[in-house]
Amino acid sequence: MRARKLIGTVVMILFIGFYALFAMAVAEGRIRDAPTLVQTLVYIVLGLIWVVPLMPLIRWMAKPDKA
Repeated sequence: MRARKLIGTVVMILFIGFYALFAMAVAEGRIRDAPTLVQTLVYIVLGLIWVVPLMPLIRWMAKPDKA
């Protein structure tokens, strides 16, 4: 379980780093001139969507060892 947590943590840190750069590029380049409501919705979606691809990894990390 310790190895899974270490691997999962490293993968999560790398993914979140790359995703943060992607989200900043989208927010800065695509929606700068959009209405405030659209910007708010995009920021909410971008702020929450990173969880979806990481859920299987988090489940895998939390899986108990086979006895």
